[in-house]
Parts: sequence; structure tokens; C-alpha cells
Amino acid sequence: MKSDELTSPPGPLSKGRGGDAPSRASRLGADEEMYSFWDHLDVLRSALLRAAVVTVVFAVGAFVMKDWLFAVVLAPRSSDFITYRLMETEPFFLHLMNTGLTEQFMVHVHTALYAGLLLASPYIIYEVFHFISPALYRQERRYAVWIVGAAYAMFMIGTLTNYFVVFPLTLRFLGTYQVSADVENMLTLQSYVDTLLSMSLVMGAVFELPVVSAILGRMGIISSSLMSAYRRHALVAILIVAAIITPTTDVFTLFIVALPIYLLYEVSIGICTISCAP
Repeated sequence: MKSDELTSPPGPLSKGRGGDAPSRASRLGADEEMYSFWDHLDVLRSALLRAAVVTVVFAVGAFVMKDWLFAVVLAPRSSDFITYRLMETEPFFLHLMNTGLTEQFMVHVHTALYAGLLLASPYIIYEVFHFISPALYRQERRYAVWIVGAAYAMFMIGTLTNYFVVFPLTLRFLGTYQVSADVENMLTLQSYVDTLLSMSLVMGAVFELPVVSAILGRMGIISSSLMSAYRRHALVAILIVAAIITPTTDVFTLFIVALPIYLLYEVSIGICTISCAP
């Protein structure tokens, strides 16, 4: 048999990006020889199991450390909270009550699970990235590290912004607002914790706007000029979104939630400019 029959000229998929790396098709073909579909499922199941175990460990630790956990959760209800001290607000203290037999226990469990998930999130991200990274090129892997790291950092910044700024201001305004001195506010523990956790999740998701804008700008879907041209439309959309995600119906909370989103939109324009640059 002739040598030219044994080797054929390389096709368009025989070279990777840059011409010196194996193509995705050839790499996946080699992987399929070593790993079957069920092998990949086993690897994924193991990664998810490890992530779940770590989450449960952190959640159990948070559950056991009840005093420390709820000292952090309940801190914004007092004027001794750092945000109020920096604003030099008048002294106040919001009393919480329990109206259900199992309410305090269930609130304790839910709060501990959320704390465990938040504390275990770096390890969860590591496991997910470790699972998908073999399918990425070296350059793609580097971009993925930046994107995942930026997304995690922005989510944590959003959560902290809610804890130190948005939620305390909302709580103080609504918790101390009275139509008459004869009417006393009675807040439940369930309402307090549900509002804090839901607003933390929402603000964490909203703070992903710069990361999403950078990705879309890099893909050529949006541009800084497009975002600037539709700034007024974006402002209306931001107010609508803030009204939807705000757990209350007052204008003050709407403004407190909409302001960070609009600032993030302006930051996203600058980030989009950088990401769209050749």
C-alpha cells in the first residue's frame, strides 16, 4: 500500500485555532474513545455529590453556630448597625415576633442552607469548571476563568451591597414608618428573613449586568454606542424591573433598588467599550 494512501492531506478541522493545536472534533473523538457518555455522567455525578457534601457541611456548621448566624442576619434592625452609624441616624430598634409554632425552626434551617450555599459557592464553581475545562482550548479556558471569577465577584458585591445599603435603608424606612403614633409596627421573623434573602439573591443577579454586557459586547451583539443611544429606554426598563423585584410597593424602596441598577448600566457602557475594542 502506498504511503499517500495511508496519509491524507489535513482537512479544515484537522487544525485547531492557531494551526498548531488539535481541533475540537479530533479531541472529542479521542475523548469518546476513552470516556463514554455514561462515564461523563459518572464524573458529573461525583462532582455534584462532592459539591452537595461541602454545601451540607457548611450549612450544618452555620446551623450549629446559631448565635453568630443570626447576629449577622438581624444586625440591620438596630441603629448600632455600621450603615446607620455612618449615616448618624437617630437611635431605633425593630422588634421581631414569631407567629407560627415551627416558624423559628424553619427560618433557622432556611437561613443555614442559604449560608452554606453561599460559603460553598467557590468550591461549587471550582467543581463545575473542573468538569467543563477539558473541553475548552487553553485560550478559552483563560477567558472562562476571567468570566467565572468576575461573575462570582459581582454576585458577592451585589449581595454585600444589599446587606449594607439597600436592605438597611429599606428596613429602616418601612420599619419605622407610621401613619399614626397609635399604630405600632409588628414585623415577623419570617417576613424579615424572607425579604433579606430574596433581595440578596436579586441584587446578586442584577450585579451580573457588567459581566453579561462584556460577553455580549465581545460577541458583537451589543456596543457601547447602542447602549448609549437607548439610555432613556433602559432607564424606563430599569424602573419596571425594580418595581417587579422590589418586595414592597413604596417609591423609596423602588428608588433604592433602581439606583444601583442604573449605575451598573453606566458602568456596563464603559466595560462594553473596552470589550468591543479590537
